Amino acid sequence: MNSSQGQNQNTLGAMHQARLSQLIPELVVINMADFLSMELPERGFLLHPVIPTQGIVILYAPRGIGKTFAALSMSLAVAGGLSLYNWRASKGNKVLYVDGEMPAIAMQERLNALACGMAAPELAMQNLSILTPDMQARSMPDLSTTDGQRSLEPFLDGVNLLVLDNIATLCRTGKENESQSWQSMQSWLLDLRRRGMAVLLVHHAGKSGDQRGTSAREDIMDTVISLRRPKIYSMAEGARFQVHLTKARGITGKDASPFEVHLQAKDNLLHWDILEIAEAEMEQVKKLLEEGYSVRECAEEMGISKSSAHRFKQRIEENG
Repeated sequence: MNSSQGQNQNTLGAMHQARLSQLIPELVVINMADFLSMELPERGFLLHPVIPTQGIVILYAPRGIGKTFAALSMSLAVAGGLSLYNWRASKGNKVLYVDGEMPAIAMQERLNALACGMAAPELAMQNLSILTPDMQARSMPDLSTTDGQRSLEPFLDGVNLLVLDNIATLCRTGKENESQSWQSMQSWLLDLRRRGMAVLLVHHAGKSGDQRGTSAREDIMDTVISLRRPKIYSMAEGARFQVHLTKARGITGKDASPFEVHLQAKDNLLHWDILEIAEAEMEQVKKLLEEGYSVRECAEEMGISKSSAHRFKQRIEENG
């Protein structure tokens, strides 16, 4: 390379840096005194206590457990200002639900049955928008790429909660178990937070029961929600699972306690029954005792201690 070529490259590099400096605002640094004196708006909740305003939340579960039913129910609650499980939304907010794999007819049937079962108001219908594959004349965007993220921009204006169901189908570039492959998504999620949006990501659990792939995903999460099968479960029961918060930033006491839910179908309506874990386990012990199991066999079948099974038996007898 001769000297004139080198000078030209240096000039082009300087011009590129100058253009970037015009496009990207300068960083802002605030000293502690000024920062503490600022009147910042109180951080509220879209769905108390699990989805804070500008929160980043991940919900994961094994295949077939009912995580899309859960995510749709959370979306309806946020859109309509409804209660769900032990959680509550104080008002309706705009929600964009991005579905990566469901047939449109299945999504329509689920949403209709859930909306009727939850008595969702007209506000929920207006606030909740759906982006689903069958309605597109192109493939769904790959949100692990900048181009894929930009394709959602026209639909994000005014959105308070973005739901991405699920990571495996919507983020297709890179390797799932490498933290480096998550960097583009992480930067985008943090930018959405900066712009005032909350995000709920839906993901699969791995063989270990933890969320599949890199654990680096959980670093920026406010809440990590794990859906788990009860010890005793039949496929005929449908969507029945325990809800555990494995990361609960700012959530304490009873709000952080696990519970069990069961999606019940009646007259084409879907509604959730809720039980505390101890109540659910006592119901299981009662069924096993009625089938002729001993206390020891109940404990072995359910994976609980013999003393716990015995206490449940005593409570059952006391309650008649």
